[in-house]
Amino acid sequence: MKIIVPMAGRGSRLRPHSLTVPKPLIPIANQPIVHRLVTDIARILNEPIEEIAFILGDPAFFGEYVVSSLKALAHGLGAKASIYRQLNPLGTGHAIMCAEPSLSGPAVVAYADTLIRADFQLDPEADAVIWTKQVEHPEAYGVVKLNDNNEIIELVEKPATFVSDQAVIGIYYFKEIGHLKRELQYVIDNEIINGGEYQINDGIKRMMADDKIFKTGTVDEWMDCGNKNVAIETNQRIMEFMAQDGSSELDTEPKLINSKIIPPCVIDPSVIIKDSTVGPYVSIGAGSQLDNVTISNSLIQQDTLVKNATLDEAMIGNHVHYDGKFTKISIGDYSKME
Repeated sequence: MKIIVPMAGRGSRLRPHSLTVPKPLIPIANQPIVHRLVTDIARILNEPIEEIAFILGDPAFFGEYVVSSLKALAHGLGAKASIYRQLNPLGTGHAIMCAEPSLSGPAVVAYADTLIRADFQLDPEADAVIWTKQVEHPEAYGVVKLNDNNEIIELVEKPATFVSDQAVIGIYYFKEIGHLKRELQYVIDNEIINGGEYQINDGIKRMMADDKIFKTGTVDEWMDCGNKNVAIETNQRIMEFMAQDGSSELDTEPKLINSKIIPPCVIDPSVIIKDSTVGPYVSIGAGSQLDNVTISNSLIQQDTLVKNATLDEAMIGNHVHYDGKFTKISIGDYSKME
């Protein structure tokens, strides 16, 4: 089994956090989004992963530290890491084709901007599986249309009339991904463009027209990380799952000085917390310090100092110095203080 991970986008909805850190590497409960996603997919598949192919953007943004992180992720799952580049943002289908040498055999394609929670077996009768989630407002999503055999026969983007309430979440399984490669090559060769880009859906529609059987794989949870508010909500949900599962990631022991932690929290053991109350649902990255802080439902990244503050639903990046008693400030582009 292979996992193909397009992650070339820069995540404009998550600015300013994604200005210097690629969105898939922004931590949720102290692990990068893409690490959690790929690890969860490997767990769901419950079979050896031969290769993980990552499609990255401009090396100036997705640099060597990104490549090293992704190689370590793949090797930790016992897989070969392959790195490809999509230097021009020409769409989801084009991104997949940038990994053309890896497009053979059974594979999962997963776009690295969401997290899932699921537990199911792949349908052995299906040529492909599209992961979906039941949603309340399907008109806001791309959804699948099913026949009487619960096979997917059409993909419909933001339907004006009801088609189904099963939204496509951006994770796909192909029993032979070479079939998708062939159809996407046709899409590119014949310049079949939607929204100014080459789309994976156009390759999938051609597979359906060739009588390939598509089934749904439903997820219990589909968690977005597209902007600050939903990233904080996802941070909380992941910690709830970790508590249910008895995860050892919750058992770190930061240095506490006259402070207390209200679980669940994920705090790197190198963190120093003084005269503060932390939690619940707070993640704090390596090398950070808190002094006279009350904080809950928040996400703090690495090497950051926060002082004299009461914070809730806060998201603070790397190498930040924040003092709640500020009188002189210098705030750059895309920043918010609410």
